[in-house]
Amino acid sequence: MADKASKAMNLLKLAEKRASLKKELDDRRRKQQLDSVPYLPKDCVSNILIRLPLESLQRSRFVCKPWFNIINDPRFVLDNLHRAETVLIFLCPVNGVVSRARFHHQDLGFRENPNTFSVESKIFELKSINLLHRPQIHPSSKYAIKYIVFADGKSTVSEFNATCLGKIRASCDGLIVIDNKLKDGELAIMNPVTRKLSLLPLGTIYPPHEESFGLARCRETGGYKLVHLFRDESQFIGCEVLQIGEKSWQVIDGPSFGLLKWFGFEPVSAIGALHWVPEIDHSEHIVSMTMDDLKFHKIMLPKSSRSNDRILEVSDHLCFVAHEEMNEISVWILKSVSGEPWSKIYTIAIGCIRDLIPLYFSRFKWEIYFMDKDGSVFVFDFRDRDMRKIAIKKGSFPIHEASYLAHVNSLVSWQINANRDTIES
Repeated sequence: MADKASKAMNLLKLAEKRASLKKELDDRRRKQQLDSVPYLPKDCVSNILIRLPLESLQRSRFVCKPWFNIINDPRFVLDNLHRAETVLIFLCPVNGVVSRARFHHQDLGFRENPNTFSVESKIFELKSINLLHRPQIHPSSKYAIKYIVFADGKSTVSEFNATCLGKIRASCDGLIVIDNKLKDGELAIMNPVTRKLSLLPLGTIYPPHEESFGLARCRETGGYKLVHLFRDESQFIGCEVLQIGEKSWQVIDGPSFGLLKWFGFEPVSAIGALHWVPEIDHSEHIVSMTMDDLKFHKIMLPKSSRSNDRILEVSDHLCFVAHEEMNEISVWILKSVSGEPWSKIYTIAIGCIRDLIPLYFSRFKWEIYFMDKDGSVFVFDFRDRDMRKIAIKKGSFPIHEASYLAHVNSLVSWQINANRDTIES
C-alpha cells in the first residue's frame, strides 16, 4: 500500500511539473510574439486613426485605453473636424408610425430597434418631465435625422440612426440645436454622431415664425454661442445670447439700424460673426453680429440681392453669390467685418442658371453646389469651368430650402478646456 501511495505521489508531482513547464513555455511564446510586434509612436497611431471614417472611429475608441485617449484628445477632435466635408442635414418622416392608441409616455422614445437613438428618450433620462403638462404630440410627427453627401456626381443619403420630434434650429461644427417638443420653448444641443445631448435653459418664448437661431464658435474662448433673434410685441427685434454651458441667457439690444423684415434665411457663420439677410428680395445690406463682443454691424452688399441670391461660408470667409441681369452668377468674397470691401472673384456664365439657388461650397475642392427649383442639384467646378448635374434618387431629399441645413459630421462637443483654448470632446 505504501509503494502504491508513493507511486501516486510521484505521478502527481510529475504532472504538476509538466504543467508548470508548459505554462512557462506558453508564457515565453506570448512574450516573443509581443516582442515581435513593432512599436508605433503615439503620433503614428494618431495619423492612422485620423484617416478612418467616423463610424470606425466610434468603435476604435473602445479597442484600448491608449486609442480612447487619442480619439478623445481635443487636438485630434479638431484635426478630424478640419478634415470633414460639408453635408446637408435634414429630417425625414419615419415610416411605420406607432398608432395613437399605443402613444403613451413609454412610447415617447419610439425605439424601433436597440441601435436607434431617441432624442426624447434621452431627455427623459436627463430631466423629469411632468406628463400632465407636456404638450400633446401626435406620433406621426416623428422624424429620422439624416444627411446627404454629394460627391463624384452622385448623392448618398445616410442615417444617424437617431429620431426626434422637434425641428433642427441651427448647426455648427457638427453640433445641432433642436427643439424639445416635450416642453414649450426649450431647446437641446446634441452631436448626432457621438449622440451626446444636453438641455439648454429656457429663453424668451415667442412664436417660431418670428424668430431665428444661429450657432457659432467664439474665436477668443473656443466656446459656442447660440444667438436668438425674435420680433417683440412692438415689432422691434429683440436678441438674447446663450454661452453654451451657462445657465442663463444674456439679453442684449437688437440691431439699432432698422428692423429685420423677414427671417427667411438661416444665418451664416463666417469671419468670426453670424450674418443674416434681412429681406428675401432687394436687400441692400446684411446684418452681422461678431461673436467675441456681441455687437451688430450693418454691412452693405456689393449689389442689391434677389430672391435666389445667398450668402455662404467658404474657407472661413463670407461669400455673396448673386444673380446678374444676364444669365450670369457673380461670386463675391468678404474677408473681414472691419470695413474691407467685397471682392468679386468669379463670374459663372454657363447653361441656364437663372433659377439655381446656392447651397454651399465644398470645403476641399473649389466647387459650389446649387439646387434648381425642381429639386435638381448641380455642382460647378471653378477649375474645369464645368456645371454638372448630381444624380439624386427621387423622394430621398427635401427640395424646400427650410428643410435642410449645411452641416459637418464630427466628434466635436460643446465642452471647453479653458487652459488649452480648444474644443474638448
